[in-house]
Amino acid sequence: MAEDMLAIENEDTQKDKYLTFHLAGEDYGIEIRFVIEIIGIQKITEVPDMPAFIRGVINLRGKVVPVMDVRARFMLPDRDYDDRTCIIVVNIEDTEVGLVVDEVSEVADIAEKNVEPPPRTGKNAGGQYIQGMGKINKDVKILLDVHKLLYSEEIQALLNKQEE
Repeated sequence: MAEDMLAIENEDTQKDKYLTFHLAGEDYGIEIRFVIEIIGIQKITEVPDMPAFIRGVINLRGKVVPVMDVRARFMLPDRDYDDRTCIIVVNIEDTEVGLVVDEVSEVADIAEKNVEPPPRTGKNAGGQYIQGMGKINKDVKILLDVHKLLYSEEIQALLNKQEE
């Protein structure tokens, strides 16, 4: 019973909270409940025969974690990694993946009532990964659907290679 209450409390404290980050001059957000940690950029070991947006894997405290460059995933121009570049390690359905972003901003509260559905436009870069548009005062954050970002045939192929 106490464990159930703790789980409910944790869910409530993470509701409407998003980790926001910059990518190619725009502000994005992902639900904080998926974020395990944020680390600085480090050596990424390339894995052959992977899509361009999968940069490779990192060794995170003895665990091999695949790394996706979100810029490349959205077909945005490449940019050199610098001291502001971060890897956001997320966990979806017991799978950890690192997301390379230009710069992490903050944890922001965006109430459900301030989230609008994504605009219905053609095939724009990264459009299929958008969960909604979060409004904070006069700013708009593009909220990403982490499941759609991570669960693709390419990611599954990388995870299957790791298991072999």
